[in-house]
Amino acid sequence: MPAAVAIVGRPNVGKSTLFNRLIGRRQAIVHGTPGVTRDRLVGRFELERRGVVELVDTGGLAPGDDTLGLNAQVEFAIEESDALLFVVDGREGLGAADEQVMERLRGHGRPIVVVVNKSDTRAAREGYQEFYALGADGLVLMSAEHGMGLGDLHDELSAHLPDAGDALEPEASGVAVVGRPNVGKSSLINRLLGSERTLVSPIAGTTRDPIDSLLQRADGPDYLLVDTAGIRRRSQVQDAPEELAVMLAQRQIERAELVVLVIDASLGITTGDLAIADAAWRAGRSSIIACNKWDLLDEERRDRLEGGWERLAELFARPSRVNVSALTGRGVGGILPALDRVRERHALRIPTSELNRMVHRIVARHQPPAERGRPWRFFYAAQVHGTPPTFLLFANRRLKRGHTYRKYLENQLRRAFDLDGVPLRLVVRERRGGAESPPG
Repeated sequence: MPAAVAIVGRPNVGKSTLFNRLIGRRQAIVHGTPGVTRDRLVGRFELERRGVVELVDTGGLAPGDDTLGLNAQVEFAIEESDALLFVVDGREGLGAADEQVMERLRGHGRPIVVVVNKSDTRAAREGYQEFYALGADGLVLMSAEHGMGLGDLHDELSAHLPDAGDALEPEASGVAVVGRPNVGKSSLINRLLGSERTLVSPIAGTTRDPIDSLLQRADGPDYLLVDTAGIRRRSQVQDAPEELAVMLAQRQIERAELVVLVIDASLGITTGDLAIADAAWRAGRSSIIACNKWDLLDEERRDRLEGGWERLAELFARPSRVNVSALTGRGVGGILPALDRVRERHALRIPTSELNRMVHRIVARHQPPAERGRPWRFFYAAQVHGTPPTFLLFANRRLKRGHTYRKYLENQLRRAFDLDGVPLRLVVRERRGGAESPPG
C-alpha cells in the first residue's frame, strides 16, 4: 500500500493549491473564499526514494461550531495518514488559530511537517522563523502557487515516510456518480463503501469537489467511485466556487468509464436529470440509473416518476434502473450487479465473423433505402478497438447522421448484443465495389 499524507491547516492557507502542485493537475478547487474545500480529495504522486504517495486534501480545521461535520472529515483523514503537511500562511505569520490546530494534530501521533506557504514576499521570508515555535518535525518555506520550495518539501517529506512501493497499482474501473444537487450521491457512495467516506449534508451543493474512493471487492471487479458536485444549470450557479465545481463534475464524466445517474425519485424526472444524462451519453459513457429516496414515494409521486421515465430511458437506451433508499439501505445491493453487467457490455468485443453474420441478417430483415434508384448495399463490418463498442460498416455509400436506416441498424445491433444502457457507436464508410465479406 502507498504511504498516505494528509494536507491540513486553517481555511484559506493554500492547502488545495499545494495539493494541485504536488499531484501535477488541477483537481482541487482553488479560490480565495475560505472553506471552499469541504470533502477529502485523494490524489497520487511519485516521491523520490519513497515511490508512490497517496495525498489527501482536507477542508480547513477551525474552532467553533461544525454543523457540516467538516472537522470530523479532517480527523478521519489524519487517522488514515502516515504523515501530515500542516500548511500555514507565511504572509499572515503565526497566529493563535495555528497553535490551536497544532495542538489537535499532536494528539494523533503522526510526523508533522509545517509548510510555510505564500512565502513569495520578503516579509514572509524574513519572518518565517516564528513558526519553529510550533515544534513540528520539519519546516519548509515555499510558495505552492509558484512552485518555489517544492524540492525542499519532497526532501523533508521523504525523511518522514516509509517506503511506498515502486509503481502505481492497477487502476479500477472509474464510475462517476452524478446528479443534481441534494439527490443523495454522497449518501449512496457511503452505503456502497460501508463507511462515512464523503461528507453528507441536506444542504444542496455541499459537495463541490470530485472525490475518488476505491471500492475493493472479493467477488467482483474493483471500482473507483467518483462523487461529483451536483450539476446545476449555469443560470442557477450562485458563486464562483460552485461554478468551478460544475465544470469539474462534468470533467469527471469524461474521466470515468461508467456513470451512475442518481435521481430524486420523489421529484420525478426533471429537465436537469435529462441534461446530465445527455452529457454522459454524448461522452460515450455506459450508465445505470439509481432512483433514490424510493421510500418517500406515495402513489401520486410514483405515477409522476413513471410518467417521465420513458424520456430518460429512451435517452439512455433502456438502462438498468435500481430503486434505492440510500438513507435506509433498501435496494442498494442491486447497484453493483447492475454496474458489473454494464461494465462487461461497455467493453464487449465481438468476433468479426459473428458481427458480419448478424449485420447481414439485420439488413435482410428490412429493405435498405434507395437513393435515385440505387439501393444502399452493405459489404462488411468490423469492430473498432476501444470503448464503448464501435462498429465500422463498409457500404456503397454513407448514411447521414440521424438517417432512419442508420437508427434502425443501431437499434438492431443493440438488441442483438444486449447493449442496453451502452452508447453503441456506428461508423458507416463508403467503399466502392467492395466485397460481400471482410477480406482475409
